[in-house]
Amino acid sequence: MRLLAVLILALMTAACNQEQDITGSTAACPVRNYSSYNPRDMSQCVAACKACDHGNTVTCTTSCTLKGAH
Repeated sequence: MRLLAVLILALMTAACNQEQDITGSTAACPVRNYSSYNPRDMSQCVAACKACDHGNTVTCTTSCTLKGAH
């Protein structure tokens, strides 16, 4: 019975982490799409977030603010 519980817990934990991103690809995306990308510029940061991270205005604005964009 314990083995079954541990197996179910392991499967549930593995199912939660389904991030498909390859390390470094999100950092390269804005540079590829914007010739003079400035992550501190709020409008550029939000536009890059929407295009590269598939975010929306609210989540991207929050993310950019936390990253130091003005």
